[in-house]
Amino acid sequence: MSIGGIIMAIVIGLVAGLIARAVIPGKQDLGIVATIVLGIIGSVVGNLLAGLIFRGEAEFDLGGWWASIIGAIIVLGIYVAVAGRGRRSVSR
Repeated sequence: MSIGGIIMAIVIGLVAGLIARAVIPGKQDLGIVATIVLGIIGSVVGNLLAGLIFRGEAEFDLGGWWASIIGAIIVLGIYVAVAGRGRRSVSR
């Protein structure tokens, strides 16, 4: 992957992560780096799912804004569910 590809992955990750954080209700304790990582992971997940649904094959891809955003929302939703469950069990 070239420097331009890496920068594009970071930009896509940031935008997808920010949109996902705006869509999912509640407070997420994530910094900017965690938001970028969330978006990049969501981008991979979303594009893998889109490839499976529409083309019938799993491809590793970072393209596709809508799939990146949907994947980031899915990943953040799972994160909030898992992290929220851990917080509730500790509090009194």
